[in-house]
Amino acid sequence: MSSKNNSQQSKPDADSGNNGTTADEDILSIQSSIEQVAASQDRPQTTRTRAGFNSISDALGNLRSRLHQAHQQPPRQRSSVHRSSFLQRLQDRLNVLDTAHTSRTPLHVMESRRSVPNLMMNETEENKSNDKERRQTAASAPPLNASAVIFRVDAREAAHHESSIDRSTISDGRPTLQRRRSSVLFASRIVANRSIMEAASNIMLASGGDGANTSRRDLLGDRGLSSTGSLRDFEMHVHPSVSRRMLSPIVDSDRSSETTSAMDDTAMDEEEEVAMEVEPIEDEVIDTNNKLYSWGKGHQSLHDDSDDRIPALDQDERSVAQLMQVSSRLESKSILAVATGQHHSACATSRGALYVAGKNIHGCVDPNSPEGEVISRPMLLDCIGHVRVLQVSCGYDHTAVISSNGSVLTWGSNAHGQLGHRVNGTQKVQHTDYQGPTNCRPTGMALGKGRRASSVDCGTNYTLVLTQYMSLLACGIPSISGHRDASNWGMPQEIPALVGLPLVGISAGDMHAAVVTAHGTAFIWGENHTGCCARDFPKTLTLPVPVKAPSPSSQSGSNGNSMVSDDIAISDVACGLEHTVFVTRSGDLLVCGSNNCGQLGIATSKIQSTSTLMSVHHPKGGSFVSVEAGNGHSLVLDTAGDLWGTNTNGLQCILEGKSVLVITAGGDDNCIAITSSPTGVKSLQRQFSMEMPEETESIVDAVDNLLDEMGSDDVSQKHAGQEIAKKSEELLRHPPVLNLILNPMKLETMFDRILCDSDVATRQTIANAIERGIKLGLESLRGSRMIYPEAVRCLLSYITFFEIRRDDEIVFDVRGEAIFLFCDTLLGIPFEGYRALHDFATNLYSSKLFVKMLVRPLLLTLNACLKYTVDENEVQHFASRQAVPVIVAVLSWLHAMSEEAGLAKPTDFYSDGVSEINVETLFGDLYNMKKASPHEKSRNFFLCAHPFLLSPGCKRNLLQMESQVEMFKAMMGDVNFSANSDEIKVDPFNELEIEREHLVEQTLEKIRKADPKDIRKRLRVSFKGEEGIDAGGVTKEFFQLLSEELFDVQSGLWSDKYGEEINWFNSDNTWDENGYELIGVLFGLALYNSVLLDVHFPMAVYRKILGLPLGLEDIIDKELQRGLKQLLNYEGDDVEDIFCLTYSLDHNKLGI
Repeated sequence: MSSKNNSQQSKPDADSGNNGTTADEDILSIQSSIEQVAASQDRPQTTRTRAGFNSISDALGNLRSRLHQAHQQPPRQRSSVHRSSFLQRLQDRLNVLDTAHTSRTPLHVMESRRSVPNLMMNETEENKSNDKERRQTAASAPPLNASAVIFRVDAREAAHHESSIDRSTISDGRPTLQRRRSSVLFASRIVANRSIMEAASNIMLASGGDGANTSRRDLLGDRGLSSTGSLRDFEMHVHPSVSRRMLSPIVDSDRSSETTSAMDDTAMDEEEEVAMEVEPIEDEVIDTNNKLYSWGKGHQSLHDDSDDRIPALDQDERSVAQLMQVSSRLESKSILAVATGQHHSACATSRGALYVAGKNIHGCVDPNSPEGEVISRPMLLDCIGHVRVLQVSCGYDHTAVISSNGSVLTWGSNAHGQLGHRVNGTQKVQHTDYQGPTNCRPTGMALGKGRRASSVDCGTNYTLVLTQYMSLLACGIPSISGHRDASNWGMPQEIPALVGLPLVGISAGDMHAAVVTAHGTAFIWGENHTGCCARDFPKTLTLPVPVKAPSPSSQSGSNGNSMVSDDIAISDVACGLEHTVFVTRSGDLLVCGSNNCGQLGIATSKIQSTSTLMSVHHPKGGSFVSVEAGNGHSLVLDTAGDLWGTNTNGLQCILEGKSVLVITAGGDDNCIAITSSPTGVKSLQRQFSMEMPEETESIVDAVDNLLDEMGSDDVSQKHAGQEIAKKSEELLRHPPVLNLILNPMKLETMFDRILCDSDVATRQTIANAIERGIKLGLESLRGSRMIYPEAVRCLLSYITFFEIRRDDEIVFDVRGEAIFLFCDTLLGIPFEGYRALHDFATNLYSSKLFVKMLVRPLLLTLNACLKYTVDENEVQHFASRQAVPVIVAVLSWLHAMSEEAGLAKPTDFYSDGVSEINVETLFGDLYNMKKASPHEKSRNFFLCAHPFLLSPGCKRNLLQMESQVEMFKAMMGDVNFSANSDEIKVDPFNELEIEREHLVEQTLEKIRKADPKDIRKRLRVSFKGEEGIDAGGVTKEFFQLLSEELFDVQSGLWSDKYGEEINWFNSDNTWDENGYELIGVLFGLALYNSVLLDVHFPMAVYRKILGLPLGLEDIIDKELQRGLKQLLNYEGDDVEDIFCLTYSLDHNKLGI
């Protein structure tokens, strides 16, 4: 009978007293609310959504509070016993609902695990005499509804009766029991009951749950845990015909007795009635049992006792190993993960079971246990339900685990929001003063949609979670997790300064934390009073900062490369109470912080603390690979599998030749280590399935492999195209993964193959995926503070993917949303991010790649955004004009970069889309820009303010139209009205009549005397003594003849010192000071009248006209230019001896 029925039949007696009636009504109201929650929890459509899940969580929390208040009310003496019993039933019912809701287990499955009939199983004469009666009532007994059960067979008995088990069948010919190589038998409960009666084997274990992952605690309860041979209070579903003599005692360990099987309990799916198909029994069984070592405080570690185990400094290694090896119920377990904190420890087995021990502060060990209870022996934690634990971490008073599906469960204290649970009612309080609840039950952390955890680490009052896509989530104290709104109190969030970094390692200390990137850079933040953040000041780092390299040449940010050399590149980091230890890729240690106990691996007599990174080498010349840190101690593992610990004398080998695989440290000298199995398996063996994605580093390789495997037939191309689209979207939607691509050539090659090796339909599928990936990836960067090189380089990679050509066949970013989002993100990064991008673009990209991967994709996108259609009213409609200003702004940044480093030619920035715009439209933009005030120019966008986008032809057309408008204005300004003749006189031309023999002199003289208004009119030239009307040809001839004479070296204005192809100024000319000014007027007049002159000025002249600064590159004398550059680059102190020259001159005067 379920607990629901029990609660309905057991109601407290109502009394006429007011107090009793009110109390009883409250209890009945609680009971009714509990059943309403149970009914809603059984509806999948309610729990499937996040809102429904949170709603049930809130209801359960409210009921728990009301039930606690009911317990506190004084009962009436007459019904106190009955009332207390009923409240306990309600509490048990609520626990079942809470566990089912937290683990997302169907309620009827959880009820079948918890509420089963008791069966007294003492082997007495009374039980023996009842066997016959049970067999007689077997036929009348109703069939069991449960569908799965697990039986464990005695090892020796199984071998003796092996053939009979394998050949036993039921009426339909199906095997009743089939053996796994793990010696666990699977069958339906009905089939199993028949098999027990017929088989000669001795059944060790029968579970009682539909698909339940049972354990001895589930079956026997707390009392059964201390029982050695009695099956008293054993709860299970079993047919009445089963003989009690066929059942044997349950033992504590899965591997501890000679007559028990070697495997943990497993279960079938609920609907399966037949035996499973499993591996043959003759297959070799791989022993993955490893050894567990634990030392430190007895009640805080996994010793299985309360004795402190502290190795002495003068103790030999064999004695130390014997002292630390765990020889209890955990000895026979295959351990997958371990963790230890300030007051408690935990470990996960290879089957996913979790064992905990220590002081239960605020429910950090077991929320169901009393506050402050010391659990000295490792206890199987059953409140996490069917969750398979992959990793565990222990904080000060909270615990976190990662399940097989990548979710994070946390429990214990949530006073500072370190559990990552949503707490209702925080909107009305100041989150800086708010204290969250304690003794919280295991609940999933709100990681966000699509996120799965790959690593978790608990600090004192905070938690760090590393996701599978290399991003970091933090919750807890603001000094680590950052400040947030009160409405998001306690919710995990990304740290803005770390967004985009490809993180591969995390470490949570007491009040400081550190992360490591895939490129070997470490970032650290938090309290820095002892120099544990590798710097003297400030004493509190509110933002993550890169760890300073011990040598000036370690970082190569000056050349744009985010990689660091192996001698200082960080591979692992551990944060302790007041110290930090880094492991470099070369195998050395870098340490900083307090060394009062020798935790830095340096003798305390040499140094007490340091804020500068100090290097510690392997005592035997080996290499370290990983490190863990506790309060005042550190553990280091080397490549040989030997374990080293710290003491006041420095580093000491603790376990040698044991092939240590995993280490952890925490609290006061608490340490745990896992060694490899005796059979020589050098890795931890997980024996359950996982719902985790592939390694992030292999996404690019996966795309390359799919391109290689793409076949010629349509089916294979379609399938490969879909997979490529999926991987491409996955790559682009996660900026940290995209930042793993260091070589631009690799990205270029992959992108070219995607576009070329597929048909139109496949390219369209890939284009859609790329567009979605870019949008999602850029959205994830919103609100971030991208200041570090490893974070911002993905922005340059995003540009490449905009090279997808838009045409009638391929549709990509039609509305310009993706490009607008990209440009807006790039233009919003801080100055440090711009500087990093500048270094990347100028040093990692060659001229060819700079144009192909950065400039051309943006130009193609700009051209697509500038396309327009004209309706019947001749109104232009642009496709996505709103993205044009931000695209041009990014191109301006790239153009300035190119001008500085000489990466591209001016023609590489010419935009076909701009050139195709109607010249009247462009001139309108130019006209509005010229008449706008500086304030208006800063607030409005003008395309003509970026002339590098305009081709020479486009600029010529603009200048010509501007000249025509100015000529028309000058003509209209010189209109005269004659009152005598009533005529309007208009003189549209500036007449210039000269003699060919005196071309230069007369031209300059007339221009000097001309009215400025006349100069703005159209020029019409005539030569004296020659007939004809100037229709443009005479003017062109005039300027051609004039330029030939003006730029002749014989004119005295120019010098051919630097070659005949360069017109340079002659400093010895005999002209007046206004000579060159008049020549400038003549050239302006030629351009104004749309006449081009054959002039060869050096670039310095045009830069001076534009008001740009001049540099060494503008010096015409190449020898002088080279000498000055050598002088600037020379770093010696003997400059005068090397570069200075002494000139002497002898002169005789009057023979003396």
